[in-house]
Amino acid sequence: MTTTAPTGLNPHLTDLAARLRAEIGEDAVITEPEERYAGDTAVRAEAGTEFLLVLPRDTAGVQATLRAAHETGTVVVPRGSGSGLSGGAVPSHGAIVLGLERLTAIREIDPLDEVAVVEAGVITADLSAALAPHGFFYAPDPASARLSSIGGNIATNAGGLHCAKYGVTRESVLALEAVLADGTLLRTGHRSIKGVTGLDLTQLLIGSEGTLAVVTAATVRIRPLPVARRTLLARFPSTTAAAAGVNAISLSPVRPAATELLDAATLHDIDANAGSRIAEGDTTILLIELDGYGVEEQTTDLTAALTVAGATLRVIEDETEAEHLWELRRSGRGSGAGGHRLGEDVAVPKSQLGAVFAELAEIGARHGVQTSAVAHAGDGNLHPSLALPSAPEDVPGQLPPAILAAADDLVRAAIDLGGTISGEHGIGTAKRGWLDLELPTPSRDLQRRLKDAFDPRHLLNPGKAL
Repeated sequence: MTTTAPTGLNPHLTDLAARLRAEIGEDAVITEPEERYAGDTAVRAEAGTEFLLVLPRDTAGVQATLRAAHETGTVVVPRGSGSGLSGGAVPSHGAIVLGLERLTAIREIDPLDEVAVVEAGVITADLSAALAPHGFFYAPDPASARLSSIGGNIATNAGGLHCAKYGVTRESVLALEAVLADGTLLRTGHRSIKGVTGLDLTQLLIGSEGTLAVVTAATVRIRPLPVARRTLLARFPSTTAAAAGVNAISLSPVRPAATELLDAATLHDIDANAGSRIAEGDTTILLIELDGYGVEEQTTDLTAALTVAGATLRVIEDETEAEHLWELRRSGRGSGAGGHRLGEDVAVPKSQLGAVFAELAEIGARHGVQTSAVAHAGDGNLHPSLALPSAPEDVPGQLPPAILAAADDLVRAAIDLGGTISGEHGIGTAKRGWLDLELPTPSRDLQRRLKDAFDPRHLLNPGKAL
């Protein structure tokens, strides 16, 4: 990484770089960013996109950057760690990419109030590691917890494996420190668990994907480490039977910390790539975690419910084996055919899991696309994989039309089942075309007016989310 301006750099960005170096430091402004800053995990900027990377070390640096952008009419693309999957951090030509990765302070841990105050660049897993000596953990745990940042999770309202019991990111955020488009510092929410004063700007900013303000710090709820954990593996002959197993859990008195569904194609793919032996024919599994007091009683009740639902159940007594299974789940989204693959993210009411899996199989057959899926089954969030082998007629860098058509059918099926076009990855650029399927015109119009109020010049992450 270097701060030497490349030949032919846009004069506007050159002047802006000089100004920001003087205000927030020479090393905070990079005119030749590394390639990784040109997008997120799934979506990249077009070749030749020119942008300025700014990496402030504190909130004051974020304010200075946004003031300069506001005064010069420069677009700003906020960026966490770049682990997103919807294109929310993809820069446009001539933009500032405002990276929050250096804002890594855990300002406070308070076990009595059960809160922590953390900056936006703190990595999710690092927060839980810092809380562990105090006997606490941070509940939201996306599969990218070792990579994703708290600020990025807030921007997308990220979910994860334990959301069925503990909720998504918004259920764990009490207050925010954020910077508006003109550099004004905004503080929202409360440190207290309860608080109803004024409109709830905290919840409005969560999930707004950096289009309304740039979050620099958050007051988050922390929870006591469970006194016990227990992993169960329930195997079913089909996804339909496994979905019925999820319904059986809903009707039982047990609320697992995590209930993950992995279909047969995913299990075979995991075995092929990880050298494991988790697949058995065409069976589907529910990988379940119980936690807290009464874990023995929970195990007994859940075993009874799932056995009646047709499961072959195994309690994983060895902690090393249990952690290995969860690691396989975190890494196992299915590579399918290996040539072309699109990972999707939709959610339905959990009672409709069987229906959406049936739709997925039918859609795959109709378009000749190989399908597989994992699901946060406890809250109805499905991550299907749509795949095809490479072919001579393929256009480099483009997904085959059959995959795109299958994805469109899948999203529409989720909506028809009472679901949503994105369960946890966000809209970004990848899902803008489906917004009108879910949001009626009055809602879209109101959201645009809110955007006008927060960001009158439309400089914050334009073209994303809304």
